[in-house]
Amino acid sequence: MAQAAPASVAPDAASPPMLVEHDKKRRQFVIRLNGSHDRAVLLYEYVGKKTVDLQHTEVPDAYRGRGIAKHLAKAAMDFVVEEDLKAHLTCWYIQKYVKENPQPQYFEHICQ
Repeated sequence: MAQAAPASVAPDAASPPMLVEHDKKRRQFVIRLNGSHDRAVLLYEYVGKKTVDLQHTEVPDAYRGRGIAKHLAKAAMDFVVEEDLKAHLTCWYIQKYVKENPQPQYFEHICQ
């Protein structure tokens, strides 16, 4: 069974709290929706020893527009900062998230 490190994401006024699990073995961040049947995921790959490519974010159609991807994006960017990694932002949603949440610590870790 894969090791999943739960990470709590602080709620904001528009979103309920969500538990983001980090499955390091499968290189993904996961939010279980509706119990455990549906899942939102953010996939990444290591492209170097200290460099990750944040590749894809996917939220099931029925759950879109609820801010779920934002929780995945925050968890992924916080992971990059905490582990002192560099990140390629292949996923358009992560690019949008970073633009809308301009944290200096994020910009220091993004590959240009």
